[in-house]
Amino acid sequence: MDLTQVKGVGERMAQKIVQQLGGEQELIIAVENFEVDRISSIEGVSQRKAVEIINELSGNRTEEFLKTERALQLYEEILEKILSYAHTAHAKNKILLLSPLQNPEKIESSIDFVMEAKKSVSNLPIDHVRQLLNNLSLPQEIKPNYDPSVAILVENSEDYGYLVDLGLNRHYPIITAQESSEIQEYEFVIYVYSSGELALDDEGNIIMVSKDSEVLEIIPEYVLNYFTHNKTILNQVLELRNLLQKETVLGETIEILNELEDLKYKEVDFDNAVNSAKKRADEEIKSSVKNVDLKGDEVLALLNQGMTAKIDKIFDEVISKARADIKLDTGTEFDPFLRTYPLEIDYAELERVKKQELSKKQIEIFDKKVKAAKRLSQIRNEVDNEIKEALEFDYQFALGCFAHYYQLKAPEIGENFRLEGALHLNLANTHDIANPEIPEDIQKIDYSLFYPENVALLTGANSGGKTTLLETLAQISIMIHMGLPVCCEKAEVKLLDEVYFFSKQRSLDAGAFESFLRTFMPIVTTNKQKLILLDELEAITELEAAVKIISSFIELINDSDSFAVIVTHMAREIIKYAPVRVDGIEAKGLDEDYNLLVDRTPRMNYLARSTPELILKMIHSRSEGKLKEVYGKILEKF
Repeated sequence: MDLTQVKGVGERMAQKIVQQLGGEQELIIAVENFEVDRISSIEGVSQRKAVEIINELSGNRTEEFLKTERALQLYEEILEKILSYAHTAHAKNKILLLSPLQNPEKIESSIDFVMEAKKSVSNLPIDHVRQLLNNLSLPQEIKPNYDPSVAILVENSEDYGYLVDLGLNRHYPIITAQESSEIQEYEFVIYVYSSGELALDDEGNIIMVSKDSEVLEIIPEYVLNYFTHNKTILNQVLELRNLLQKETVLGETIEILNELEDLKYKEVDFDNAVNSAKKRADEEIKSSVKNVDLKGDEVLALLNQGMTAKIDKIFDEVISKARADIKLDTGTEFDPFLRTYPLEIDYAELERVKKQELSKKQIEIFDKKVKAAKRLSQIRNEVDNEIKEALEFDYQFALGCFAHYYQLKAPEIGENFRLEGALHLNLANTHDIANPEIPEDIQKIDYSLFYPENVALLTGANSGGKTTLLETLAQISIMIHMGLPVCCEKAEVKLLDEVYFFSKQRSLDAGAFESFLRTFMPIVTTNKQKLILLDELEAITELEAAVKIISSFIELINDSDSFAVIVTHMAREIIKYAPVRVDGIEAKGLDEDYNLLVDRTPRMNYLARSTPELILKMIHSRSEGKLKEVYGKILEKF
């Protein structure tokens, strides 16, 4: 695959894309699987550019198949309808890559996929699924958070360089043995040793890790940050997989992350615990000493030694109780008191205990983080695959919703166009998942084109649905080529090479007429099989010229493997020059509100009455005198 053939992709960018994907074969796989996200993850490649790359390299033939502006518009309108059900960039990109196919096996396989998706959607709680898919995306890799309160200690410059090459200095400062005297400045130190030659036994804020350990054993956040940062996505996918009754490792993943959150160090207020215990102890000592009866020798001992056995016992009991209170409040047993009255606090001991407990807690948390990081690294691929499956499910879900809400049915690939119960997409969506029935006042239509009657003139009432029928035919042809079911109860559709749709022309002056001929007439000079839909082209200045052009066109199409439907009010004139089937959309009359009553299914081999005739008849019947006579004369000309 030559990436440089894609507009805006130069040699250097092409080499970068192939290299980042892992080689030419991986590029082929990415294109064949429409992996927009994988290609757009490469720096410098936007999602739009990734779509362009896949379209170009996969041979997207949309513009080769849809030969006119209106045909392309109808295709884009179909895409917009599907896109309205997609929630993720991944699904939207894949929908934008839906393009006309020619291979019948691929088309039928795609239709089966969409019909299965439709079946699946009909059994799901749609609103809840939409909530789970909303804002879902691939997880983000985040930059390390630099924490200057934690240091990595190494023994020599060689180890220092090794860790810098691993990028660990982006997480914590790295210090060498020569700076080991500074370790007290850090709350926590990770000693990455080669020989273990540094004597640091007296330091409580250090944990030792071998230099040969995995990065996650030195910095567990190297793995954990990815999971903690993307926890919302993981929860969404977990709930979605549970809803779809699929196996998942995300339950275990979320449980691990919740346990890590519970491990966060909650600082114990040692100062408050000690001061509260001191206050209670002082009161108790004061109260107890009042009841002490000292003898003469005890008074002398108190004077000489500052303490007696009775008072000493009181201090022992009170301090023992105070220590128990402190342990209850802090979880740590220690004696922070000097035996005086009032009791004095040994602040050096208090600070030592505070630092010791902080170090113990940090080491405990570190060990559990390493254990969690090891497990999460083992299941990382499974987690990523489950997220990718969720994004792919959104694509399937969007197609399924489209097929369900529009009541699409699988067509048959055949040699003709035979439609039973067809409906224009703009009339089909009821937006009601619980009751998707089409209202009774919306009429489905039947229509056929087959050999040798592969060309038909479509006549009938203005506003009777002729243009809608043409657009319905175009939609059905385009959708089956896209590998989509169609809005038709039963359909046989022929696969074609090209689709043309010529919209109504207000007028064709000399310049526009020449341009029209140069565009219109070459259609019949190729051997490609086509569907040609023409909507009222009689805006050509001269009626006679228009009739001759259209009749010549009909003769050429009749002798080909193509199909054409031409909306015209010149049927009587055209059939004088070319043998062609004439179909009519019959206006039955007007209702009490002067609305047309129309049977929108064309009658084959029938020249339908026009709307003006019906209106004249209605006015004639309600008129009197001279005016009625005038309307009668006009009607005679019809």
